[in-house]
Amino acid sequence: MKSAIVFYSLEGNTKSVAEKIAAKVDSDIIELVPEKSYPSKGFKKFIWGGKSAVMGETPKLKEYSFDADKYDRVIFGTPVWASNFTPPLRTFITENKEALNGKKYSAFICFSGGGADKALTKLKNELGVENFESELILVDPKSKPSDENEKKIEEFIKRLEA
Repeated sequence: MKSAIVFYSLEGNTKSVAEKIAAKVDSDIIELVPEKSYPSKGFKKFIWGGKSAVMGETPKLKEYSFDADKYDRVIFGTPVWASNFTPPLRTFITENKEALNGKKYSAFICFSGGGADKALTKLKNELGVENFESELILVDPKSKPSDENEKKIEEFIKRLEA
């Protein structure tokens, strides 16, 4: 089963997990990059990102390639911003809503604070599904590596292969 791993990463945590999954699952990686970058440091990072997530914004993305016909499954990856998934992911879903119909969905979320469960629920709602084929929540997997996170990634991959 061919998968697309579609993700946005601000600080590299989500990107590192996407790469680990891609190394073990037959998949292509599609990194979403907004045309206007989000601040990555300081107070502005939380205010701008959080406001964008809460307001349901859909920022313009740099060009990406996604041919839905090539994939049976789409794996979404996102950090948590104000208990939401990130606006670049919302843009992708909005732009590809029709093409995503009939695909299997999985998701992984990276976070530092809280709100991961709420962000997963909001992502399910946005996609119009009750459950993901596999889901994963990790605390700072790149910046604070741990055996527990590595084990969770392996379990996520096993559920995809089942």
